[in-house]
Amino acid sequence: MAESRAAKLRRLWLNVHMWIGIGLAVLLIPISVSGGLLVWHDEIDTVLNPQRYAVTGAQMAHPPSVYLAKAAEAVAQDAANLRATGLRYPEPGWPVRVVTRAQNRGAGGPPRIVTVFLDPPTAAVLDVMEFRSSFIGFLHVFHENLMIPQYSGRQIVGWAGVGMLILSLTGIWLWWPRKGGFLRGLRWTRSSRFTFNLHNMLGFWISVPLAVVSLTGIYLSFPQTARTMMSSMATMNPQGPRGGFGAPVAQRTALNADRVLEIAVQAEPGGKPLALFLPSEARGGGPLTWRLQLARGGGETVNVVVDDRDARASVTTPRSGDRAASWIRWIHEGSHSGPVWTVIVFLTGVFPTIFAVTGAIMWLRKRADRKALTTPRGGVEWRPAE
Repeated sequence: MAESRAAKLRRLWLNVHMWIGIGLAVLLIPISVSGGLLVWHDEIDTVLNPQRYAVTGAQMAHPPSVYLAKAAEAVAQDAANLRATGLRYPEPGWPVRVVTRAQNRGAGGPPRIVTVFLDPPTAAVLDVMEFRSSFIGFLHVFHENLMIPQYSGRQIVGWAGVGMLILSLTGIWLWWPRKGGFLRGLRWTRSSRFTFNLHNMLGFWISVPLAVVSLTGIYLSFPQTARTMMSSMATMNPQGPRGGFGAPVAQRTALNADRVLEIAVQAEPGGKPLALFLPSEARGGGPLTWRLQLARGGGETVNVVVDDRDARASVTTPRSGDRAASWIRWIHEGSHSGPVWTVIVFLTGVFPTIFAVTGAIMWLRKRADRKALTTPRGGVEWRPAE
């Protein structure tokens, strides 16, 4: 009997689904697991390193210059000449964090990043963490660029996300019952085999969230291309001039952190400080600028840029494209969207491992069944009737 068009299409999607899953499993499993764990990065780090979070209170009792000075003292003996690049204000119950960066790249690799954790009420140093040497830092770097940024690791992660998106969409197609309605597909006993039922049932419930997380991950893996596409659909604020991630921190500034914070709060009355970024040496000798993130009453984040030369502040309110880009990141990270979505994003990191194992078992069993059908019987090779 001639194979129907629907059967041919199903077999095509089955082959695409199977070979992408098998071919990319070695990449998709660690990328997914690391992403799932990063949903709880602070909570995991609290368990592994409780001393970093042993705060004595929630209220910051000192101006930012005090925390920056304490952090500078904590890393003063480091031969890498670490300098503070930014200060992050804590949520209640969490420590103040000052991020420092080495001014020299050493052997040509990425610059060292060291985070200093401080107690909000006392400004006492709680711990000093080498970011890339920590477990959470490793997860971040691996999930973003497989720890090979020099070999387009970020783009490789993005293309792995494309593969995961295809697996999610083809999985929905393959899950759909060939006979019967939608409700028939929700039954556990669609097959006599546990691995088949587990693969299909978990795949159905996580397929749409997994597709969303994969799509947002693709967006984040190609930032410049994504920004160009987003700005063509919605208005975005232009990117301001920056010295770049590897640019040295400015050694001499006309303003200090306390004065900059005061200017920013005057420019955005009622704004709650979230982060303060120190100026880096601008390319081409441009003006030095401080940058602060403040939260408005409704929860919206605004950027305040303060010119170090004339103390002039400019407030940048997010436009529709900027808000959409922020939501894309939050959706992918499982943040700012409530506990239910956080758990779902965590599961999108756990389930691909189950899919890889059950899919491999199903594939191996299918190969064994085909081999058994074509094994010679009594000296004559037997094949199923076509």
